[in-house]
Amino acid sequence: MTTSKAEIFKKMIPGFIPVIAFIVADEIWGTLYGLIVAIGIGVVELGYSLIKHRKIDRFVLVDIGLLLALGGISIIFDNDIFFKVKPGIINLIITGLIGYSSFSKNNIMLMMSKRYMKGMELNPYQLWMMNESMVRLFWILLIYSLLTLASAFTNRKMVWEFMAGPGMFVVFGVFMAIEWWSKKRTAQKHKNEDWVPLVDEEGNVTGQAPRSVVHNGKSKLLHPVVHLHVISDKGIFLQKRAITKKIQPGKWDTAVGGHVDPGENIERALARETFEEIGVTQFEASLLKKYIWESPVERELVFSFITKYSGNFKIDKEEVDEAKLWTVKDIEASVYKGYFTPNFIHEFDWVKSY
Repeated sequence: MTTSKAEIFKKMIPGFIPVIAFIVADEIWGTLYGLIVAIGIGVVELGYSLIKHRKIDRFVLVDIGLLLALGGISIIFDNDIFFKVKPGIINLIITGLIGYSSFSKNNIMLMMSKRYMKGMELNPYQLWMMNESMVRLFWILLIYSLLTLASAFTNRKMVWEFMAGPGMFVVFGVFMAIEWWSKKRTAQKHKNEDWVPLVDEEGNVTGQAPRSVVHNGKSKLLHPVVHLHVISDKGIFLQKRAITKKIQPGKWDTAVGGHVDPGENIERALARETFEEIGVTQFEASLLKKYIWESPVERELVFSFITKYSGNFKIDKEEVDEAKLWTVKDIEASVYKGYFTPNFIHEFDWVKSY
């Protein structure tokens, strides 16, 4: 991840060179000659990009266009304020793209990154981590862009020169330092934590993520879980979730429910969870439904099974506060009283039909 961010930044550097060249040339020869030097350097960069990569660097092209527009206005009206706000405008445009990518489903910055780094593949957890980094970068750049615009209206030329040129490199240096610290802190936090597999909507494994991340209410990373409904002639066997559970504590739920471990298939996960939660090893289960369930906390690909079983149970008291058989009539009479988990209510009609 760190290498990818550094590569993206490296690709953006040429676009800032004309601005820096203008600042230096303007200090020595004045605005007009500063503009000529900056545009000349930009044209050389475009030629180099065209010869080496057989395509034009659009970021440099946009920078030259803004130099011509704002610089021309500044010279015509003999007022350099139009030109001085140009770096702030560029920064706000970049900030806007990063913000749009971070807070919407259309990640423009990721698409641009893939153009520069052929073959780069990120799993859903890495994509989420990158998006979190982009959110931090957005706020840092927004503050910097507003300060750059403000510097254009001050009488201190050195302040504007710093904000319009070297300031960007300082900002990215601060950002990379924050990312290094964040990555180190995150690695330490997740060092001894359980990880769960991530899947696409068909159930194909796409990566792994820490359990706390998939349950943080923000990532909504799709991960697989198994449910098992246990029925008999006397009713439906349900468990009452421990009051210490973070999700739906104290609610009545399916007899078995749990995450799939990394490297496990669905059948093995179902067998493991069934033994751990109700102590049953000999059973035959049928797949009832496969569906995606999204709550304020997480997003799951649920594999819901059902089995007929009339034997004994051995309840794990750390996972379950209570367990008992419920009749269909008792469940129907209590379904709107808040006794059950939303997952169970969602699956209850399927169980009745079965």
